[in-house]
Amino acid sequence: MAQDIIDQTRETVQTIDAPEPVDFAADQLSYDADTKTVTATGEVVVVRGGYRLTADEVTYRRDDGVVTATGNVVVIDPGGNEINANEVALTDELKDGAIDGFLLVLQDGGRLAASTGARKDGISSLNRAIYSPCDVVDSNGCPKEPLWQLKADQVSHDPEAGKIRYKDARFEFFGVPVLWLPSLSHADNVEARASGLLIPDLRVDRSTGVSVTQPYFIDLAPNRDLVVSPTLYTEVNPSLGLEYRHLTSKGPFKFGGQVTVSGVQENRVGSPSLTTTEDELRFYLYGNGSFQHDEHWRSTFGIRATSDDTFLRRYDISRDTNLRNFYRLERQDTDSFLNIEGWAFQGLRATDDQGLIPIALPIVDFTYAPQDRLMGGRLTFDASGAAINRTDGMDSYRVSAGAEWQRRGFTALGQRITATALLRGDAYRTDDSDRAEFPIYAGRDGWQGRIIPAAALDIEWPLAGPAFGGTQMITPRVQFSASPTGLNDDIPNEDSRSVDLESTNLFDISRFPGHDRWEGGARVTYGASWSIRRPRILFEADIGQSYRLNDTPSILPKGTGLDENFSDFVGRNTLRIGRRFDLTHRYRLDKESLEIRRNEVDLTVGGRRDYLTVGYLRLNRNIGIEDLADREEARAGGRLQLARYWSIFGSVIIDLTGARDDPLSLSDGFEPVRHRLGITYEDECFEFGVTWKRDYVSDRDFERGSSFLFRVSLKNLGR
Repeated sequence: MAQDIIDQTRETVQTIDAPEPVDFAADQLSYDADTKTVTATGEVVVVRGGYRLTADEVTYRRDDGVVTATGNVVVIDPGGNEINANEVALTDELKDGAIDGFLLVLQDGGRLAASTGARKDGISSLNRAIYSPCDVVDSNGCPKEPLWQLKADQVSHDPEAGKIRYKDARFEFFGVPVLWLPSLSHADNVEARASGLLIPDLRVDRSTGVSVTQPYFIDLAPNRDLVVSPTLYTEVNPSLGLEYRHLTSKGPFKFGGQVTVSGVQENRVGSPSLTTTEDELRFYLYGNGSFQHDEHWRSTFGIRATSDDTFLRRYDISRDTNLRNFYRLERQDTDSFLNIEGWAFQGLRATDDQGLIPIALPIVDFTYAPQDRLMGGRLTFDASGAAINRTDGMDSYRVSAGAEWQRRGFTALGQRITATALLRGDAYRTDDSDRAEFPIYAGRDGWQGRIIPAAALDIEWPLAGPAFGGTQMITPRVQFSASPTGLNDDIPNEDSRSVDLESTNLFDISRFPGHDRWEGGARVTYGASWSIRRPRILFEADIGQSYRLNDTPSILPKGTGLDENFSDFVGRNTLRIGRRFDLTHRYRLDKESLEIRRNEVDLTVGGRRDYLTVGYLRLNRNIGIEDLADREEARAGGRLQLARYWSIFGSVIIDLTGARDDPLSLSDGFEPVRHRLGITYEDECFEFGVTWKRDYVSDRDFERGSSFLFRVSLKNLGR
């Protein structure tokens, strides 16, 4: 015989005859043997199969398995969605039943309210329902009209599919109906993967006119999806964009692109000889991926290609002037590293000759560093090779192998000494050297070889102590290095062209980047660094110079700061204050006049919400060779939070090198390149932004001018 009354605090009773136990917890429990009804009152909790119900009173009829809850009813499903109601009548599994005064609080904060509703097989069917993720109370706790809401006579919520579906829906903004939709569905949380419309893009652009892009997301599987993005323009033909993403067991990859049919203006905008071709296929393709094949092997790739030089700019896809394609295969273990890669490039500038742009395939680098030490030092073996081909230019091939021994230690007085010895051999083959774009970089046809021995002794003396309420460190440094000269004769230069002396390479054995050029001779390099650390404050400064001990003429171009016995002075200063101020200054000073040859400043102030970045670069080297040409530019960007929901942002790039050959140039001393300015409103359920961009550079069928981007985002409606 069952007990008639069980009166105790938070006692748990289980229904032992149910297929899955139902757990009760309440202040009071009573059992009516005649009606076989369990009544729980006072902070009642019922749990079964991942569902949790709380209420002021719950009755459970064992004959038909109906659970009736009244008073402050809350039901939480396995997905974390929360139903609030005045009264519910559910099956004993807590999944199905009728609900009066329905309020569903979704896991992401959205709310779905209805006068009445029912649940069957976990799906809620609601009558006279309202959905909104917006706040319905103000900062003082007083009720307010949500910024936007969806109303419908019939709504269903499927938590397993993560979808909310409406029939005869009305969209209201500030309580005013603005749109009627016969049917509508959207995800019930921001992380749900459900096919449907994404947020549209609205742009106004000088080159393409007014454009509207409406992306559509297709959920193909939990690990792959497709986005289809058609775009309509007022000034040019429509385009279609696609992006496919796939997460495999080895890693992710994606492919995408945009395609249209339109004409190409072949000459510079404004030219009297401007002509437009007939409509033709124009496109942009891209892709990238990364795969971890096993614990040692991994590969990455990147693909970018376009049908013509100006498609990316005209359709506001990218401002890049060079597209890179590569594949890289790597193997790494405890003492070795192998890298095999290939590169191909597409030049988009009007002056680019695709036949002179190299294809690097393959490039191979191998490093072996055994754990065992030799004479107290670490021995590293290196081997590498590269094949550089052009369809209408010089071809070159290189194979290199060498070893480096390095030992570090401290003296009794605290000096840190590093000894380095290097031996490397290179073999080159050059074909069609007379077709090199720059004769100074050409080698001599046929096979050439060289052996490079080098040695260096580096001495540093860190001195630390208290100063200015913190800790300072002064580290003088001197390096002696030596290697033969005249090792570059008849050798092509493919990877050592962009040479420049700066603080990061001052103490390198060879200041040339890459393999193809070697800075020989005997020299002494000297400098010092100073730093001071205080709570939340760090200041660091480096300065140095080198002196070449031999009188052999330098192969480095005049203006690099390395062409004479004494080099220019190079240095770097860094100031950090907390996490909201970071200033870095890099410079090179002429060794005789102390004129600034390189001046680079980067400043960042602020955090994630409010920040300002400022950059300035001036190269005054008078070299004028390809990557070594002088230039001067300033750039700035920032974001400012005006109010709780409002912020402004912007950026600008200005070319200070000198006015371009353009009648619309603003002055003889500078020319803006592009700028961006925007304002954004963003609250818990709504985002609106307007961005104004302007380009000051024309390029064939891409016209200089302004463009405007409008963005509207409703939480959970699109992405």
